[in-house]
Amino acid sequence: MARRPGPVKRPKDAKKTLFRILRYMGAYKWQLAGVVLCIIISSLANVVGNYFLKPVINDYIVPLIGQKHVDYSGLIRMLCIMGVIYLFGAASTYLYQRIMLSVSTKTLKNVRTDLFSAMQKLPIKFFDTHTHGELMSRFTNDTDSMREMMGHGIPQFISSFISVAGVFIMMVVLSPLLTVLVLFMLVIMLFVVKKVGAKSGFYFKNQAKALGEINGYIEEMIEGQKVVKVFSREETIKQDFDVLNEQLCRAATNAHSFANILMPIMGNLGYLHYALTAAAGGMLVIFGAADLGTVASFLQYTRSFSQPITQISQQFNSILTAMAGAERIFAVIDEEPEQDNGTVTLVYAQKKADGSLTESKERTGIWAWKKPHEDGNATYIEVRGDVRFDDVTFGYEPNKTVLKNINLYAKPGQKIAFVGSTGAGKTTITNLINRFYDVPEGKITYDGIPITEIKKPDLRRSLSMVLQDAHLFTGTVRDNIRYGRLDAADEEVEASARLANAHSFIMHLPQGYDTVLTADGGNLSQGQRQLLSIARAAVADPPVLILDEATSSIDTRTEAQIEKGMDTLMAGRTVFVIAHRLSTVRNSNAIMVLENGEIIERGDHESLLSEKGKYYQLYTGMFELS
Repeated sequence: MARRPGPVKRPKDAKKTLFRILRYMGAYKWQLAGVVLCIIISSLANVVGNYFLKPVINDYIVPLIGQKHVDYSGLIRMLCIMGVIYLFGAASTYLYQRIMLSVSTKTLKNVRTDLFSAMQKLPIKFFDTHTHGELMSRFTNDTDSMREMMGHGIPQFISSFISVAGVFIMMVVLSPLLTVLVLFMLVIMLFVVKKVGAKSGFYFKNQAKALGEINGYIEEMIEGQKVVKVFSREETIKQDFDVLNEQLCRAATNAHSFANILMPIMGNLGYLHYALTAAAGGMLVIFGAADLGTVASFLQYTRSFSQPITQISQQFNSILTAMAGAERIFAVIDEEPEQDNGTVTLVYAQKKADGSLTESKERTGIWAWKKPHEDGNATYIEVRGDVRFDDVTFGYEPNKTVLKNINLYAKPGQKIAFVGSTGAGKTTITNLINRFYDVPEGKITYDGIPITEIKKPDLRRSLSMVLQDAHLFTGTVRDNIRYGRLDAADEEVEASARLANAHSFIMHLPQGYDTVLTADGGNLSQGQRQLLSIARAAVADPPVLILDEATSSIDTRTEAQIEKGMDTLMAGRTVFVIAHRLSTVRNSNAIMVLENGEIIERGDHESLLSEKGKYYQLYTGMFELS
């Protein structure tokens, strides 16, 4: 069923978030200084231009009333001065808007760069606990709200504040008595802005939330169209969509209703204010307490007083909304990155005549662990693929144990298979070998070295993994295979494809290896995508290979052909295999049967069958894998 949007939160620490945004913008401090200067000029130009009405009327219009021979030169000169002032203000407005557009775009570029870089350093656990849509919204909705705030919100807020302050000062200078009326009307305006603006801001946030909900739902349904049609759920998802669409419609209607009535209300209050000021000013002129020019200039200030107040209230809400988005972005940037205290690195090596290893800058086909010492020297240990679990206990959450007291070893060149029902802990074991998660209890060693001492990038470079869900990137077939080793030559790419039995179908593609794949290889079958994934692992040429349901999407005939090539690939390597199709694990050196996070049986295919235990039941079909 569709979910109702929850309550919208304001930024937890608006001051801290705003200062952090300003620090990002601080990289362009000279441009910002120019923006502030232009805003001041633009705002004051309007204020000063309105003041010129007083001398124009008092000194150049009133004296000319009733004269037969009129000299307009002085009046024309004053009008030209006013025109230059307004033109200068308009040019300043155009200039600061253009500069601010450039600053905000570059600032957001830096924010996105930091956000993307931070995500690359986060542990797998972070991505397991956050949805893709939630993370994508940081790059889309949240950055868009920041762009609006930096490009328009903050400059408009400053401009409106300066205009209100300047206009109010000039009002006091022109007529303190009429300013009292302004203050009275100001109180009424602020009350209206607070009530209507608060409602508008609340519903605009609800609208943003509802829009995110409906966008996520649409994306999910488009991706799952095949499943929807297979189960004939078109009407069901339409009903759920209608619920979300109604929520968005209701929130948008309320948001725009309050937003649209604010300006008319403020406009009418402004007209009322103008009328009252005109009446009061006329009375002052009649009684000689003010001159006509002062009242005319004051009336002009009255017309330009209410609009900035409305703009300030509107920008205040948008700024709060943008800062809430910025806070979510900074929360991801501030997430604790994946910890790596390892010191052992993976290097190319070559053997001396005495059998000892030395480091090589060239690819030699021999890998070695470089273990540094405090005296600056290093010990080189050949990478053989000896992986051992010693009494490992692990859970993704502290109170939920997934693996219990796991003890196993894989000698160099052995093929180790894990079988068991879903949730037994098979994939978790491979996650621990990769150090996607670290074990709280027990120890995992790789060639006698605790994997916590090996730098994570080097550890993972020594492993190659074929996942059940093959993921392909936008690019050519050749590039997708070469992703396993970026310096692989075209010949090595094609050799890996032949090994995985992918060469034949690749050559039938429109441009062969140069065919561009998009949408995660949507124009390929699931089996073809998996073949490319296997070829990608093959070209990496690692000492350890992990196959997580690698052939689950391939028919049995193709699987038999692949296994011939895979036997060549696996020769001399340590291989961990997770499989539901038990025919693929028969030739394993050791088979581990897992149940509820524990190894309940272990042995080769023949010995496990002779025991007539769980493996026997699985293999003979007496107990189905789920």
